[in-house]
Amino acid sequence: MGKKVTNQVTPPGSGPARAQRAQTESAGPEPGGPIEMPPPTPDPEVLETPRRRRFAAEYKQQILRQADACPPGGLGELLRREGLYSSHLNTWRQQRDQGVLAALTPQKRGRKARQLDPMRTENQRLLRENERLAARLRQAEAIIDVQKKVSELLGIPLKPLDFGEHA
Repeated sequence: MGKKVTNQVTPPGSGPARAQRAQTESAGPEPGGPIEMPPPTPDPEVLETPRRRRFAAEYKQQILRQADACPPGGLGELLRREGLYSSHLNTWRQQRDQGVLAALTPQKRGRKARQLDPMRTENQRLLRENERLAARLRQAEAIIDVQKKVSELLGIPLKPLDFGEHA
C-alpha cells in the first residue's frame, strides 16, 4: 500500500521559518550591511543652574480661584497643567488668609533688614554733631593761641576771660 498522509498543523513561530530567523539573529550583522553604532555618550557640559520660580500675586490669586472652583478630581489636573505642587496651594492659601494682595507678593529671601530705631538714629546724629562742634572748638582754640602769641610779641596786653560771667 502506500504512505499514510496525516495533516499536521505546526504551531506559529515554529518550523523552518523560525529556524531561519534564529540563524540570522545569532549570526550578527550581515557583511556589507548596516553597522550598528553604540549609543552616543551624554554631553559632559554642565547645564545652567536652576532658578527659583517666582509667581506674581495675580497669578497666585487666579490659580487659587481655579483650584477653589475645581470639581472633585480636577485639582490634580490643574496642578499638572500648571506645573505646580500642592504645597504651593497650601502656602498661597495661608498667605491669602493673612492679607489679600500684599501677602501673595514674593518675599525677599535671606536675613531681614534691621528696623531703624528712632532713638538710635537720633543718637548717631547727635554724636556726629558733637564731633563736628569739637573740631570747630579745636580750630577756634588754635586761632586764639595764635592771637595770644601775636599780642605778646606786639606787647598788647589781653584782658583775661572770666568764664563765670559768660556761662
